[in-house]
Amino acid sequence: MRADAVIPGRTRGTTQSAENRIMTNRRFIVPVLIAMAVVVGLGAAAGKALVEDRNDDRQSVLARLQTFSSVLSMVRDYYVEEVDSEGLVDAAIRGLLLELDPHSAYLDEERFADITERHQGEYHGIGIHFDILDGWLTVISPIEGGPSYELGLRPGDRIVAIDGVSARNITTTEVYEKLRGPKGTKVNVSVRREGFEEDMEFEIIRDKIPIYSVPYSFMVAPGVGYVRLIRFSASTSEELEDALTELEAQGMEKLILDLRDNSGGYLTQAVEVTDKFISGKKLVVYTKGRIANSSQEYYSTEEATHPRIPLIVMISHGSASASEIVSGAVQDWDRGLVAGETSFGKGLVQRPFKMRDGSGLLLTVARYYTPSGRLIQREYDSDRRDYYTEGYTGTADDDTTRPVFYTSMGRTVYGGGGITPDAELEYTRLEPSEQNLARARIPFEFATMFASREGLTKERWSSFDAFMEEFQVTQEILDDCAAFMREKEFEFTEEDLETGEDYLKMAVKAEIAGHLWSTVERYRVFISGDDAVRQVVGLFPEAELLAGQIPPEDAFDKTGTDR
Repeated sequence: MRADAVIPGRTRGTTQSAENRIMTNRRFIVPVLIAMAVVVGLGAAAGKALVEDRNDDRQSVLARLQTFSSVLSMVRDYYVEEVDSEGLVDAAIRGLLLELDPHSAYLDEERFADITERHQGEYHGIGIHFDILDGWLTVISPIEGGPSYELGLRPGDRIVAIDGVSARNITTTEVYEKLRGPKGTKVNVSVRREGFEEDMEFEIIRDKIPIYSVPYSFMVAPGVGYVRLIRFSASTSEELEDALTELEAQGMEKLILDLRDNSGGYLTQAVEVTDKFISGKKLVVYTKGRIANSSQEYYSTEEATHPRIPLIVMISHGSASASEIVSGAVQDWDRGLVAGETSFGKGLVQRPFKMRDGSGLLLTVARYYTPSGRLIQREYDSDRRDYYTEGYTGTADDDTTRPVFYTSMGRTVYGGGGITPDAELEYTRLEPSEQNLARARIPFEFATMFASREGLTKERWSSFDAFMEEFQVTQEILDDCAAFMREKEFEFTEEDLETGEDYLKMAVKAEIAGHLWSTVERYRVFISGDDAVRQVVGLFPEAELLAGQIPPEDAFDKTGTDR
């Protein structure tokens, strides 16, 4: 579950005595009190007026909680097998939330802290992207500016020991426990590197590691800047502005903002991002809810830094929440072109409530709407699996049954099921055999080995652009890769190699670029072969027409929408 479009807040819970027999067992009563705090605390958070109006209902709920406590006590004492009382209460809480909507969620302390950390935009550790390959903790890339990057760790390095203890078959959870920690503390790692006979020893001092929202920004065509935005965290607006400033210095005159598979984040950051492109006091998004302060309107300001740049926003079925706020506002105000696939359709606002034991509740408190009045949330029922499957495959995209709305200049758009793009793109999906190669990280491991064996360095080319033009993955290199896969006992057929040849060439070249330069250059290789991006570049004549229009300031002041 995601903490998308969150509104900061907290709640206090109240408790009700259970049977005396339960009260005497301190370990047992803790989960019961938590469950009661969740249910009863919601009433307290709704405000005094609601509490007064629902006294009878509260008494009824408290009575049912007494029954719940009794049932839990009997299960603990009489069930045929010993039970995990706390686990049963957690399951009951989650069962309660299943009756509400797909995005309300109860998270244990670790998951709640992880979500908070990801959206705050930083953590403390050694600064690596990693994976567990063949049982070994493997560096996929050091994070630029982090301690590992400064010390010279490279993609493909295997961390074989941490503080003198073998890291063989380490789990992801153990990696976090051992490598993250307070700023300034030290951790010693032993690194095994391709082409070196002996392990290398590093003493790494943990430091603040930024979690970037904008990991990639570069020029994809003359005058065309490209920005990849992967989340809406506390630093997103600032990161985006820095990226746009750098691209302008490189001659950017048009912009592709790639929000594909961006699952959302802070609502306020979505508004700030939109504010860069829409000038004047224009409605960006509004929310409607039942409790105080949940119904609000958010406007752009006079601070737009790029109000007239031709703009294309890319979305996919995995684009949700804050991504849909940005693309919906851009589309409604005819500010730019939205291209790709119909987005996920998440128009619900979650508010985080931290519990006394460190766990957290993400509770839906409002729905959000685009300026034209479109509800982005698509329909849902009790089958959560279908809900998420449909969202990411696009099988729920049927405009014929969805309510019709109009943009500021009169174009038809649709509500109640995500953002339908102005221009649909043809996406090239990976074949199953190609997906298997990617999951097993065959291109990454082969490229790391190949670059080390061949002594490849970036100094071999005058620039990365020269590498892009000159270096090609030949048939000889592909045959070498096939031999590498056989050594790894990776299962494949000659037909797999034939159908996946184009992907393998692109992936191996990208991983070599990442090994020699950084993850940015790795990504640039992949983007150079992205058919969707190539299609988008060809759509700028239409985007330029939209950028030249000035919609009426009061286009959505009298839409008839009840807000």
